[in-house]
Order: sequence, then C-alpha cells, then structure tokens
Amino acid sequence: MTKALLSLHVIAVILAIGPVTVAASMFTPFVRRALAAEESTRDTASLRTLHRICRVYAAVGVAVPVLGIGTADSMGILTEVWIAVSIALTIAAAAVLGLAVLPRQANILANFTADTPTAEPALAKALGRLASYTGLFNILWVTVTILMIVRPGSSTHA
Repeated sequence: MTKALLSLHVIAVILAIGPVTVAASMFTPFVRRALAAEESTRDTASLRTLHRICRVYAAVGVAVPVLGIGTADSMGILTEVWIAVSIALTIAAAAVLGLAVLPRQANILANFTADTPTAEPALAKALGRLASYTGLFNILWVTVTILMIVRPGSSTHA
C-alpha cells in the first residue's frame, strides 16, 4: 500500500504542481507581451488559458498533500520533523497561490476587459508583486522537493 500511495503522490506532484508552477511563471511575461502589443492584436486568450491552468491544477493539487500525508502515515513517519516542515511549507505554498497569485492574475485579466483599465504605473507595480508571489510559490515547492529527497533526520535512512 505504501508504494502505491507514494507512486500516486509523486504522480500527483508531477501532473498537478508542475503545470501550476510553469503556467504561473509564464503569466507575467505574457502580460508584458500583451501590453506591448497594439490593443487590437493583444493575445488575451493565452492569459486566460494560463490563469485557467493555474486555477484548475491548483484544485487538482489538493491530492498532493492528501496522498503525501497518507504515504507518511503508512510509513510511520508522520511525526518526523522534516514531514511537519514539508506540510507547513505546502500550506504556505497553497496560501500564496490561493490568496496572492490567483487573485492577482484574475485582477490583471479583468484589467484587459475593463472600460477604464488600470494606469500603466499601477499595472507595472501589480505585475511586479505578482511575479514576486509567483517566485515565492515556486521557491516553497522547490524547498519541499528538496526536503522530500534529502529527508534530514529521517528514521528511514534513505
């Protein structure tokens, strides 16, 4: 059972978290490209697609910690510090995505269809913040990945 849970956990990470990190990272450069284009030729469909990928795969990504906790429990290591830190960082990553990245993407998308779009300086500031939160989200997941591989202080000696 442990091997099946671990396999499902790793597959969920690859299929759910990977697309979110890539799509979220692509969003800001695509916005900048759209802003540089003439209004009539702006590619907002790509922006909507990237945002939808982030939203949908974020929801699918709920499987990652669920399967991870199940795996850790089946291995008898749920109380180890590196697992607790990984869970805390996963919660932080989910909070950054759900409370900072996705709402900012939605606001920027809404700006493209607004009757009175946000002024360029304010939009540039919003893009900078979005890029920062996206980077933080990615760093949190990289840290969790390293913890999963290195497993400092692990009782499983892997």
